[in-house]
Amino acid sequence: MIYFDEAEIPWHEGLTMADVIDQVADGQAYAVVKMNGRLVSRPRFEKTLVPDGARVVPIPMIAGG
Repeated sequence: MIYFDEAEIPWHEGLTMADVIDQVADGQAYAVVKMNGRLVSRPRFEKTLVPDGARVVPIPMIAGG
């Protein structure tokens, strides 16, 4: 099991961050997430393996000017 924000997601061997994002997308386009305290950016989602028990926190994009 992994934890994305408050949601529990079943874990399986080879699970990538892209897989996790696809499951919880909820219309959001995440550019960065924090996994177990480490930042992971969108270009690395496909290659980043998510370990069992991982805690993933989405980092909201904030527009400014």
